[in-house]
Amino acid sequence: MTTLQPTPHANAFPHPASYYVATARGLEPQPPLDGDARCDVCVIGAGYTGISTALHLAERGYKVVVLEAQRVGWGASGRNGGQLSGGQRIDPEAMAKIVGAERARQLWDLGEEAKNTVKQRIARHGIDCDLKPGIIHAGFKPQHGKEMQEHARYLRDDYGYAHIRPLSREELRAIVASDLYHGGAYDADAAHLHPLNYVLGLARAAREAGALIHEMTPAQQIVRRNGKPVVHTAQGDVTADFVVLACNGHLGGLEPRIASKIMPINNFIIATEPLGAERARALIANDAAVADSKYVIDYYRLSADGRMLFGGGESYSQNYPADIAGLVRKCMLRVFPQLADVKIDYAWGGKVAITLNRLPAFGRLDGDVYYAMGFSGQGVALTTLAGKAVAEAIAGQAERFDLLASIPIPRFPGGTLLRWPSLVAGMLYYSLLDRL
Repeated sequence: MTTLQPTPHANAFPHPASYYVATARGLEPQPPLDGDARCDVCVIGAGYTGISTALHLAERGYKVVVLEAQRVGWGASGRNGGQLSGGQRIDPEAMAKIVGAERARQLWDLGEEAKNTVKQRIARHGIDCDLKPGIIHAGFKPQHGKEMQEHARYLRDDYGYAHIRPLSREELRAIVASDLYHGGAYDADAAHLHPLNYVLGLARAAREAGALIHEMTPAQQIVRRNGKPVVHTAQGDVTADFVVLACNGHLGGLEPRIASKIMPINNFIIATEPLGAERARALIANDAAVADSKYVIDYYRLSADGRMLFGGGESYSQNYPADIAGLVRKCMLRVFPQLADVKIDYAWGGKVAITLNRLPAFGRLDGDVYYAMGFSGQGVALTTLAGKAVAEAIAGQAERFDLLASIPIPRFPGGTLLRWPSLVAGMLYYSLLDRL
């Protein structure tokens, strides 16, 4: 078994071991920055948001420089569960209470565009990332199953979304070989994919469009000279007309004005040994991805080579648990006790950035610094759209970016100093509710 273990020098090792790295396609290193540079837009971060921004800007003819502290897809973009959902992180019914019914519908439509943009980019650039259809939302408690069924009917009847259907407990059990769930919903237009290969494919497309990507080049500070933002690194300075912050859970102290809006937390995934086609399909008959309704969710799917990829468990400290495989295996066996004899080949963790209300944080600073982060576990689609919206805004078409930036994002109580203990207390409370 290959396990990503905590280490104080983890940042020095590009792409920690995972199933995704072992099956990566196009993992060519890009050169670090070498001396000062001048560009139209400097993007900080080479995950989905940063690479999508670079791609959409380069296609518009902008000179773009991307600075990445490690490697393309090194953060959550190369380590996540690979689930491609539409809409927003919260249901339209809840969104309407925050922004009103009209804007809630507009944001839902943007989320659907995000999902479709991912699919279109995969097809357009020939990205080989194991794209498969379908996500099942599984109710962990009887009330959860009922709410998911009602939500599916709401989307179908009020939003005209014909791809979703409610699942009774019996229907769900016929697809997912677990007695744990109480019904839910199946979204046939959602999908799942190999997340690292997706971002690597986007990066290839961005380079072909003219964007320059510099890996192993951490941004240390953003200063202003002659009215322009300048990104300082150990290898040189990048002067730009615009800067885009696409750092998500790895923002650190680079921009204190927005740091208290997001909170990095650790999430973990395991990959079993190959199960064989018959045993794999006996677990998930339609090969969809699954996400349950727990506050600390379980999410899982079958890989292209028939492994169970299972995500579960969270931690809120800087370090990972000593035994990631053991932690997540317990979660997996609660769902699939029939996998007790199966070996774990890979185990890894990564940081995802959440916001207090689980909605993404978009905005501008000083008129020429844009940011988009805090996607709270629904980043595959929305980050790709974020890059598109940022590129539009820089080009002078800011309506969609402004709609996303209008979502109110409260700061964590106590700011960056006290957000961690307050979040831990809250997550422990909700974890307890999961077990009751």
